[in-house]
Amino acid sequence: MTEDVLQNPREAAAPAPPSLEEFEAEAVAFLERSARRRSGGGIPEWGEGDDRVSLFRGATAAEAEEARDWRRTAFDAGFGWITGPVEWGGRGLPGRYERAYLRLERAYEVPSRSPLGVSLGMVGPTLTAFGGQVAKERWLRAIYRGDSVGCQLFSEPGAGSDLAAVSTRARRDGEEWVVSGQKVWTSGAHFSDVGLLMTRTSPGPRHGNLTAFMIDMHAPGVDVRPLRQMTGGADFNEVYLDEVRVPDAYRLGEVDGGWKVALATLMAERGAIGGSAGGGSGLFKLERIVTMLRQLERSDDPEVRQAYAKVHCGVVAAKQMRARAEAAAKAGQVGAEMSLSKLALTENLAALAHLVSVALGPKLLADTGEWGTFAWAEFVLGVPGFRLGGGTDEIQRNIVAERVLGLPKEPAAKGRS
Repeated sequence: MTEDVLQNPREAAAPAPPSLEEFEAEAVAFLERSARRRSGGGIPEWGEGDDRVSLFRGATAAEAEEARDWRRTAFDAGFGWITGPVEWGGRGLPGRYERAYLRLERAYEVPSRSPLGVSLGMVGPTLTAFGGQVAKERWLRAIYRGDSVGCQLFSEPGAGSDLAAVSTRARRDGEEWVVSGQKVWTSGAHFSDVGLLMTRTSPGPRHGNLTAFMIDMHAPGVDVRPLRQMTGGADFNEVYLDEVRVPDAYRLGEVDGGWKVALATLMAERGAIGGSAGGGSGLFKLERIVTMLRQLERSDDPEVRQAYAKVHCGVVAAKQMRARAEAAAKAGQVGAEMSLSKLALTENLAALAHLVSVALGPKLLADTGEWGTFAWAEFVLGVPGFRLGGGTDEIQRNIVAERVLGLPKEPAAKGRS
């Protein structure tokens, strides 16, 4: 027995993590007993099932509850927070284990995790990084288990891309803060339990006068009002805050240190969104697109083939860029890769919208009842919105220009720094 083991008996007693092969076998056993395997490798047969294709598909209360139920099942079996800290219910395993599980899960019929996308991809990571003990004890395990759903309360009517201009104010009152203001474009607020809130807490300089909080969405003074989109859905909401009292224990980071919290959240958001650029979402399943073109007898059309080639090349390039970004992150190098991934997504979505528009023609505009045709209209209408969500394309290009290409910053507007 070595001296190190004698000095660290608790560390010596810690069980060794499973090999990736052992983990995958465990995951398959769980999925086999908990879900039904998809037929056809997860690609639906043409003419079967729901043909709706949507970017902003508003989750119903029932769909959100289904996602939460599956999350609880997976969490309790050890697959809900594979990379998370053990003390909060995670398994503390490297990211390759989570990627392996998600790959295996796609072969089974399980509820969509999209109603929990903001909660798991943005709110949870930020709380993990900046939350105090009290906030973590109340919200962290609940978020990753699906017991609580989180939303992101950043954008305002007068502060969209310019997050430093938020006007929602938080005034300290002893061990509490009193918050008043308005947020907008809040995804999933109508079924959320907790919000990641950015406020102004002092008259100090821009970027140095913001403070972030976790806020109970059921607290007195919180009013959520859905916004109807041109697609017909209502994924986003206005949120009004009227003298809402928030314990200081729910503060994230330092007072007036919210800009650091915001940057971390936005990086997580762009990473979560950008992961879809290389096929992380079902929209870019190229086999499905090829099947559609063949069924519509458009696969030999030169214009269609050219449009498909652009989609295919964009998806392949995005996968390679994503892999490079993940390798850099593992090496502790965090740059503008997430902004590039987000830009790649919007470009790939635009290319796909062009492809289906060329292939479908008038069938995209008028519902003839033919399966797999007019169903794409909602997707095409939603594509422009992705140029705004998660940071506008213009903001992402500025980040790339300044941090990658070394170009000078744009001159500040008069009276602002």
